[in-house]
Amino acid sequence: MNTSLQDLGVSNGDVLLEISYLVAAVLFVIGLKLMSHPESARKGNFWAAGGMGLAMITTLLLHRGDDGSLIALNNGIVIVVAIIFGSILGTIIARRIKMTAMPQLVSFFNATGGAASALVALMEYSNPNNTSALVTLLGLVIGAIAFSGSMIAYGKLDGKIGDIFAGWVKYFNMVIMVITIALIYYMLAYDLDASTQSALAYALLAIALIYGIMFVMPIGGADMPVVISLLNSLTGIAAAMAGFIYHNQAMILGGIFVGSAGSILTILMTKAMNRSLLNVIIGSFGGGGAAVDKEHGNIKEITLSDASVLLSYSQTVVIVPGYGLAVAQAQYACNDLVKLLEDKGVDVKFAIHPVAGRMPGHMNVLLAEADVPYTKLVEMDTINPSLPNTDVTIVIGANDVVNPAALDDPSSPIYGMPIINAHESKNIIVMKRGMGKGYAGIENFLFFNDKTRMLFGNAKDSIQALVNEIKQL
Repeated sequence: MNTSLQDLGVSNGDVLLEISYLVAAVLFVIGLKLMSHPESARKGNFWAAGGMGLAMITTLLLHRGDDGSLIALNNGIVIVVAIIFGSILGTIIARRIKMTAMPQLVSFFNATGGAASALVALMEYSNPNNTSALVTLLGLVIGAIAFSGSMIAYGKLDGKIGDIFAGWVKYFNMVIMVITIALIYYMLAYDLDASTQSALAYALLAIALIYGIMFVMPIGGADMPVVISLLNSLTGIAAAMAGFIYHNQAMILGGIFVGSAGSILTILMTKAMNRSLLNVIIGSFGGGGAAVDKEHGNIKEITLSDASVLLSYSQTVVIVPGYGLAVAQAQYACNDLVKLLEDKGVDVKFAIHPVAGRMPGHMNVLLAEADVPYTKLVEMDTINPSLPNTDVTIVIGANDVVNPAALDDPSSPIYGMPIINAHESKNIIVMKRGMGKGYAGIENFLFFNDKTRMLFGNAKDSIQALVNEIKQL
């Protein structure tokens, strides 16, 4: 007996929709693969965006609601208007944003994803056709935590919100976590009337929002890249939960890709900092920490003319970029310095610490914007063995990632964190505006090293002046 799709209650449109989701998933995988290398990352973004566009268009044209009608017939105009509005707003924000504010933008966009997933779960929990109560509640909690946590991260990165380092915070968070688990169990285990279910769902939303706030508030600046990565992972997981609610394969796969990639990145970054994820979450790392009192030593400055001579007659130079480079928008001037030194036969490379800046890959993105060749960006573990034979290491706006306290001061909050061993170089030039502490809030004894010379001033102005001095030699 031959059985048609129509006999099984499956339309040609449903088949096309599922095939489009499969194609979108393939495009996601290709895009993710291409994004694993800087040279192909831009192309990877287009492949992944194409997959998302395909999933959105086919869902709009072919997806049917619970009553069997096409979604485009019921809510098509509202959806199209929302897509157009969001696309225009996103384009404007992306074009106007400065590279120094990129971490804040990532946190803000991540918050919108968490909010969307939480709202989907909140709306669908009371839907009688929803058979995924556990998934819905988990999506509500995870999405809400991702939203409020990301918004707090945005505020902290933008300097609008401070830190809370009180010891009671971690115990408060543990109590909220227990309450959340107990409330989910109660909502699933007992047959509650609709009004009670609705009230408890809103209570769960409020508790999750509070937890997201209090979870991020104690996190110091040195751990912020790890937290952003973790929150990104949570948003992906929440999106996958929303996909399970709607039985939408594209949402499920997209969420899984984001969640798993964010989780792997978080694990790699905590490993690079020699810290456990639990330690990051409850450890209140950074901000206000202090190393043990010891004699600082003397600060030695260097003039532009002396620095230009030292660099011009060196064989190897390593540049360690940090957030200060982004603040000064000095990446273009830095690339000019590199080209000038290479014309003189100097071998120049950049040493990239995994958590330099305020988000994963911040320095890579910043230098790529200035067309610095990717081959010149060397990871910490690869560059460190060559630093003892490096003639000059230039530290531009970096602080905690080159702080020797991580290696030799057990009292320091960053003790045990792998750093770029700039102190092992033959000569060290540190470019800073002043003697302020880094984002972790502790003293950097690299500045008092006998081999270190300080070049004070705005990084962009200092590098441009240095370029002019070298040209005149």
